[in-house]
Amino acid sequence: MAKENKEELLTLAIESSCDETSAAVLRGGRTILSNIISTQIPVHQKFGGVVPEIASRKHIVNIMPVIDECLREAQVKLSDIDQVAVTYGPGLVGALLVGVSAAKSLAFSLGVPLIGVNHLEGHIFANFLSAPELEPPFMALVVSGGHTALVDVRGYNNFHMMGQTRDDAAGEAFDKIARVMGLPYPGGPRIDALAKEGNPLAIDFPQALTEKGNYEFSFSGLKSAVLNYINSEKMKGHELNKPDIAASFQHSVIEVLVGKAFQAVEEAGRDTLVLAGGVAANSGLEGRLREEAEKRGVKFMYPSKILCTDNAAMIGCRGYYQSLSGRFSDLYLNAIPGLGLADCDD
Repeated sequence: MAKENKEELLTLAIESSCDETSAAVLRGGRTILSNIISTQIPVHQKFGGVVPEIASRKHIVNIMPVIDECLREAQVKLSDIDQVAVTYGPGLVGALLVGVSAAKSLAFSLGVPLIGVNHLEGHIFANFLSAPELEPPFMALVVSGGHTALVDVRGYNNFHMMGQTRDDAAGEAFDKIARVMGLPYPGGPRIDALAKEGNPLAIDFPQALTEKGNYEFSFSGLKSAVLNYINSEKMKGHELNKPDIAASFQHSVIEVLVGKAFQAVEEAGRDTLVLAGGVAANSGLEGRLREEAEKRGVKFMYPSKILCTDNAAMIGCRGYYQSLSGRFSDLYLNAIPGLGLADCDD
C-alpha cells in the first residue's frame, strides 16, 4: 500500500556506473539513512585506469554485500522499501548492467516501483543532500570524468541544457594529462595537489570556445597542447617542471569553466550556481568559483566531498523527485552507456 505522506517514502538506491559499488537508503528526498560506497580504486591503480571487465566482475561480487550493509546501517528491512532507484547510464555497460539487474530483481520481488536514473542528473541532485535549503531554479555546472555541461535547473523535473562538451570532458583531460606525467590513478586529485606548487601562468595553454554566449566546451585541443609541450621538452632534453605544467593546465580548464558558468548565470537570470560531478572535488575550481561568486553577489554551493564522487544517495534523491512526477521505469529497463543530459520538462 502506497504511503500517503511522500516524505516518509523509503527509497533504496543503487549506483554501479564505473568503479564504485554503492547502495543507499533515503527517507523522503533528502534524509540519508545510509550511503555505503565500496571503491575499486586500489584494484585499478596498477593498470593506470579503470579496466571495464574487472570493474564489472567486482560489482558482481560487491553488489549484494553492499546492499545488505546499507539496509543494516539504515536499520530497515527489505520489506520496508517503497521504491528502488538505479543508475542506468551513462557509464561502463557491464558495470551498469550489474546495478540495473540487481535493482530490477529487487523491485520485482518486492512488488515496488523501479526508477531508472540518469547518473549526471544524480550529480546535480547531490547538492540537495548537502544543502537542505536549496530549491530550484538555479544554474548547475556539471564537471565529471566523462561529461562537462551547464544546465539551467528550472524545477525538480524541468531542466534546460545551456551547453555541453563537444569532445573531451574536463575530467577526462585531467586523467590523461596525469597519466602522461606519470602520476598515479586517479589523476585528477594528483594534478590538483601538484598545481598548488606551480605557477598557473608559467605556460600559455589554449582556452577554446571562449566567445561570449557560447556555452559549449572543448578540451581536446588543450589536451593536445599539453601533450605536445611535454613531448617537446623531453626531446630538448629539458627536465619537466611538473608543478608548472599541472598549474598551467588546470588554470586553462578552470578559467573556461568559470567564465562560461557565470555568463550562463547572468543570461538565465539566476542568483545561485551549484557545482556537480567528480571534478567538483577539485580545490582550484571550487576556490575560483567561490571567489567569482562573491564578486558578483551570486550564491555558490557544491556537495560535500563524499557526495561529489559516485554514490547511491544522489541517485536516490533524483529518483525520489522523479517518482513524485510519476516517472517510473518498467522491468525492461536496460543500461544505456552513452546516455547524456537533455532538456526535461515534466
